[in-house]
Amino acid sequence: MLDFYYLPGSAPCRAVQMVAEAVHVKLNLKYLDLMAGAHRSPQFTKLNPQRTIPTLVDGSLVLSESRAALIYLCDQYGDEDNDWYPRDTIQRAIVNQRLFFDACVLYPRFADFYHPQVFGNAAPDGRKRLAFEKAVELLNIFLSEHEFVAGSKMTIADISLFATLATACTLGFILRPYVHVDRWYVAMVASCPGAQANVSGAKEFLTYK
Repeated sequence: MLDFYYLPGSAPCRAVQMVAEAVHVKLNLKYLDLMAGAHRSPQFTKLNPQRTIPTLVDGSLVLSESRAALIYLCDQYGDEDNDWYPRDTIQRAIVNQRLFFDACVLYPRFADFYHPQVFGNAAPDGRKRLAFEKAVELLNIFLSEHEFVAGSKMTIADISLFATLATACTLGFILRPYVHVDRWYVAMVASCPGAQANVSGAKEFLTYK
């Protein structure tokens, strides 16, 4: 069993939990209360000098970036022919691009717009909202020709993006104008491993201050 330091409200944490469920890996959940400063403890700092969650521990291996953890879980524990992270070089490249889109575009723009409101009681910033909306529009384009973000099958890229948007939806973002994203999100809720825990965990984000 792998140790997993997390908060339920964290989208990157929930992505790791969903992929672990998809590849049938049990996690030893270790709740880390960031609001209380638990990530600054000497013990956790020694384990992960970045002091970030999620942090996944498998023996001597410590991974502190969620997308790296998603890839590792599939490579280490997925079946040889698993579709979550395809072996085919071209298919894998597309999955990687979508993963990096979440890591470098969608999630940062989500955080830039929503975090000041949740953690600092700031008024919504129209410019930041527009930037996030443009990122969702790009995702809508990715989904315009395929059922899932990297093709005809669900992959870890879908799961990572699903976690991000679950939190945005909990905070009131409406997907209906983005018809392909809306259709995809409904499918993810219905069929993604751990989907209900993802949606319910996103609601905990509202309690963080």
